[in-house]
Amino acid sequence: MRFNLPEIPPPRLISALRSYDLLPAIVFVPSRRKCDEAATEVALDKSFQTDFGKKDARLQLYEQFLEEYPEVKRHKHKGILLRAGVGSHHAGHIPAWKLLVEKMMAGGLLNAIFATSTVAAGVDFPARSVVVSNADTRGNDGWRPLFASEVQQMTGRAGRRGRDNVGFVVLAPSRFQNPPKMAELLTSPPDPLESKFRSTYTSLLNLLDAFESFEQVRLIAEKSFAFRKTAKQVTGLRRKQQQMRETLESRIVDSGLDLTVEAAIGFERLIGTLDRLARRIPVTREEMRLRWLKSNVKRGRMVSRGKSGRKFLLVIDIQRSRVTAMKEHGQSVTFSLSNVKRVYEKIYSLQDESLDDAFTEIEEGKNKIIKEPSYALERLDSDAAEVIVEDAIESLLPENETDSARDLLVNLTPDAEYIERKAREIEALRRGIWQPFLNRARVLERFGYLDIAAEKATESGRWLADLRLDRPLLVGEAIKSGIFANLDIPATAGFMASLAADAERDYGDLSLTNELLESIKDFEEIIYDVSEVEWECGVEIAEEINFSAAAAAESWAGGISWNELVSRTRAEEGDLVRLLSRTGEALMQVAHLKDENRDSASNARAAAEIVLREPIR
Repeated sequence: MRFNLPEIPPPRLISALRSYDLLPAIVFVPSRRKCDEAATEVALDKSFQTDFGKKDARLQLYEQFLEEYPEVKRHKHKGILLRAGVGSHHAGHIPAWKLLVEKMMAGGLLNAIFATSTVAAGVDFPARSVVVSNADTRGNDGWRPLFASEVQQMTGRAGRRGRDNVGFVVLAPSRFQNPPKMAELLTSPPDPLESKFRSTYTSLLNLLDAFESFEQVRLIAEKSFAFRKTAKQVTGLRRKQQQMRETLESRIVDSGLDLTVEAAIGFERLIGTLDRLARRIPVTREEMRLRWLKSNVKRGRMVSRGKSGRKFLLVIDIQRSRVTAMKEHGQSVTFSLSNVKRVYEKIYSLQDESLDDAFTEIEEGKNKIIKEPSYALERLDSDAAEVIVEDAIESLLPENETDSARDLLVNLTPDAEYIERKAREIEALRRGIWQPFLNRARVLERFGYLDIAAEKATESGRWLADLRLDRPLLVGEAIKSGIFANLDIPATAGFMASLAADAERDYGDLSLTNELLESIKDFEEIIYDVSEVEWECGVEIAEEINFSAAAAAESWAGGISWNELVSRTRAEEGDLVRLLSRTGEALMQVAHLKDENRDSASNARAAAEIVLREPIR
């Protein structure tokens, strides 16, 4: 429900708060742009009363702050902050500016701060009043309603300890305000905590190094807060399983027979095996052949038709028992699976342009026929399997009481099956926790960082484990391929920025140098290889690299001034600081590998020192 209330202009809002003695205030608005616009409007409004008594104190704190953070001297909101005592605070500003605003607010030198909702969770500067103008906020995926914890964090900033007996929360009208919903959120329980623990390449390598076996890593993963819900489900299933075991054991004791719970469970498994054997054995020769054809006639395989078996076709699709195939000259034909005469071994890629080879190799005898199984042998093998299972059942039964024991075990089968079903459910839940780690282990082994059989990291896996960054496997492959060692310093910074940046964020249209462009083109082959293996192993493929971030970082490391970089990229200063900080930190991670990868480490350290110059800290 939307109330579509008329919005109060920021100057009138601040004046109203002043008239009711509700300043200083933190005013939460939904976007960065609105924060900046609101602060500017208030400062420029002629009716706004400037607090001259605090102006001198603000100027004094500002001048002291400049000694350590000279970059705030050129900030576009400097005059607004010092003259009017209002500020804008959001992720688009450089860290030094945000710190200055926070210090002034904590010192009681400001009238109001206009901030986005994320500020509430990240800083602690209480105000007399908090104003919330929207029931929505803007996240990475667009607009969404505020969560209860967000509203409680925002409103929790109201009231200064030791100065206010009570704090005030004001819901300002706007198009997207929803007073009933906000009142509900204020009294709602906090949102559940969500763990950020995820299976990553480096977490797997480090856990394996610490605990020395996959089973121990699996147990540690299962204890993670991230899987608390799954752990609770597993505990519940185990409790039910134990209760049924106790019931089963009680029934066996009451029978007076020499049996165990394990015997009952084993009997249930063996009876199930006999049932599956009975369902697997074809009743007729035709049924057996059709089952064999379904297993062996595949896309890309050659088959033949006709009594002579000389009509050769390449299978391009199979739908249930209908085969669509291609003749030698390209015509397609559809026929029943049972009409296939022979099936050949090789499987050809349907994307390959040289499909003529499939027909040529048949004529030249280079593609062998797959031999069909004998119906008699199949029947004989199945009969032998049944005998083995029956013997296993007999071994579970006590001597001289086989009939009574068998009758009891038949009656206990539903209970035993219940225990087995719960065991399968428990294992499925545990596998859901462990599978992402196992998938990543397979990827690491394919690229030589892990030996799964030995349950140990290889030499390269040990240094990869030390890379605490977002895409360690891609960085590791870049190091192994020599890309880092062969780039100049600005290109090294640009290369790392392409991996460190958020894929969707735009940093303008600065041009890459030819050296970096060629290196990134070569690197795309590595990305393709890694992505292909990740896809095969069930690992989520990493996002694309960011070319605009690479160009921005390369230009910065190449000596461009901060003002020119901001102007050329058209990015907000805070976003650029975040990009270059992450780039510098990632480069320092590589720089620590001086013993294992000396040239790459040396290059990375030199690039990091240039990237992390002021105003990047």
